[in-house]
Amino acid sequence: MDDYDLITRNAEEVVTEEEVEDLAADPEGKRAYVGYEPSGVLHVGHLLTANKLIDLQEAGMDVVVLLADVHAYLNGKGTFEEIRETAEQMREQFLAYGLDAEQTEFVYGSEYQLDEDFVLDVHQMELSTSLNRAQRAMAELQGGDTAKVSHLVYPLMQALDIEYLDVDLAVGGLDQRKVHMLAREELPDLDYDVRPALHTPIIADLTTGEGKMASSAGVTISMEDSADELEDKINSAYCPPTADPEPTEDGVERENPVLELFQYHVFPRFDAVTVERPDEYGGNVTYEDYEELAEALENGELHPADAKGTLAAYLDDLIAPGRERLDELRA
Repeated sequence: MDDYDLITRNAEEVVTEEEVEDLAADPEGKRAYVGYEPSGVLHVGHLLTANKLIDLQEAGMDVVVLLADVHAYLNGKGTFEEIRETAEQMREQFLAYGLDAEQTEFVYGSEYQLDEDFVLDVHQMELSTSLNRAQRAMAELQGGDTAKVSHLVYPLMQALDIEYLDVDLAVGGLDQRKVHMLAREELPDLDYDVRPALHTPIIADLTTGEGKMASSAGVTISMEDSADELEDKINSAYCPPTADPEPTEDGVERENPVLELFQYHVFPRFDAVTVERPDEYGGNVTYEDYEELAEALENGELHPADAKGTLAAYLDDLIAPGRERLDELRA
């Protein structure tokens, strides 16, 4: 796999392909970043982008993890002291998950977002960004409660993070797309360069295959789940014997979250996946890539129950180091 393929593997969107191709031509020492609001224990949403950061490190890039404490404060996630404690915990979890400490820089937003230059740039963006544009960028990031003024400032700060962290590539889930587009539109007006962006997919709701898996509602998978809890969650997951499930009776599109977890979490981290089965059910079988496993499920060679059991075991291997680190921190 060449550097471009590794950098863009499992990306839902590349903005723009030409810019990322230029980056991939000489990735050594280039800087990519993801920002995370310190809000609790890592879950699959965090880990999906972390998988991409690990890909980028393998390609030779350095990564910056923004522990966005000021953003969390603006989003009502607690006092700075409480948020900083959560951020320190998340830092340890990311390292336990597999980020290379030599190639990872952790930065707190408060290290630069309260400085005069940054604050003045935020005010400059406030002058040049329409209320509707800020609301569109904010909508994917904040939902449920009535929007506050702080929520409209939030995406403007994110756009500026790309400049102030001096990065060559921005990475985020697909829900970050509007923020990255805002940055591409507004940063040139401040005489700052635009940067390319990679957007990772959103995993479907685990129990229905609809919408997205979210830590705020429904069932999610987090780094504090025990092996038994993880197995129970995966066993209850929606997993029809097909890679492309039929829509609901109401016409809502569905995905197969079990296959998505194999594709975006397991196969990027393991060279092959072995399904262990008794001889009477076909014996053990090893799949070298995701497409091979998905085809086996589609043609009936792999039963959904065997797929679920295997997925739970491999996910547990991935999150066990972080779970153990959490236990140490809480002891």
